[in-house]
Amino acid sequence: MSSRQLPLDLAPGEALSRDDLVVTPANARAAALIENWPSWPAPVVILAGPAGSGKSHLAAIWQEEADAVTVLRQGIDAEAMEQAALRPVLIDNVDGGPVDENGLFHLINAARAGRQAMLLTARSFPSAWGVKLPDLLSRLKAAAMVEIDEPDDMLLAGVITKLFADRQVDVEPHVVQFLVRRIERSLSSAIRAVDAIDRAALERKTRITRPLAAEVVAALEAGERVFEG
Repeated sequence: MSSRQLPLDLAPGEALSRDDLVVTPANARAAALIENWPSWPAPVVILAGPAGSGKSHLAAIWQEEADAVTVLRQGIDAEAMEQAALRPVLIDNVDGGPVDENGLFHLINAARAGRQAMLLTARSFPSAWGVKLPDLLSRLKAAAMVEIDEPDDMLLAGVITKLFADRQVDVEPHVVQFLVRRIERSLSSAIRAVDAIDRAALERKTRITRPLAAEVVAALEAGERVFEG
């Protein structure tokens, strides 16, 4: 596996509050939908986008605002059904592996009966999930669907700048722009790069420069260690 195939969406210590959200044209529609809750166009909303596009960040913002319960795609049980009738429901990364189709169908019905909203995040829309249960597919097709585009330069630059600022580190704009051009186009890749660069700079007791950033990114790509410990 390539060293650039990074963990999806959520990274250890990732800040997931509304204040940490950087909004650009790439995710503006999705951000507006989350912020417009509870005035949603449908009881079930599907938020789709590529790995690392920030779906889980938006979902976390909504979960806190709506006091939603999290249900795992493969763990839809009687307790989940009971919760769905009482509170909004979040299923993150619903197409990330096998899903309990019968359970999801009944969960959607339970939420609808309880007049509760449901948010599903996924890499793609339901037509690409390989759903075999016709009744479930019908329910999913009736959902409101919003897509997040690949992170654009503005979004990546904003995220990288904020990640460094959260560590109380000032970085020159040309270093940020280098990273935007150099790293994989995903938010999780930005998180990993910033963490590695900051740790390397702390170990060497040096400021963050373009050469240091280039060295660390190259080492990450090659799967090499860039600091001890």
